[in-house]
Amino acid sequence: MAESAGRPGLLRRRVASFGHAFRGVASALGSEVHLRFHAAAAAAIGLGFYLRITRLEWALVALAIGAVWSAELLNTAVEALTDLVSPEYHALAGKAKDVAAGAVLVVAAGALVVGLLVFGPPLWSLWGW
Repeated sequence: MAESAGRPGLLRRRVASFGHAFRGVASALGSEVHLRFHAAAAAAIGLGFYLRITRLEWALVALAIGAVWSAELLNTAVEALTDLVSPEYHALAGKAKDVAAGAVLVVAAGALVVGLLVFGPPLWSLWGW
């Protein structure tokens, strides 16, 4: 019986962790200009429906969007934590922020390539190119 008694607490903790995660995303959307830009770039979803992309293309687009959002959220976390532990300028703190921002840039470049490969050919056909 002890196991079943612990499960409601476990379930509550799991549900609460989702709440923390959603608050984190909302907080980042409210404070990070780049993340809002990435949210607008999610218009690719509408374009995907319009162009009727394949399931494989949907998977690639979803992975690209998820990767960019994840990288941006991690970058936001690194920046916040760095500001907390190093309020004054420190070269290593600056390096940590630069590397985290670089990771976002690399993932965004990859997502751009995915977007061009998935959406480019059908758009070029529509435009007669």
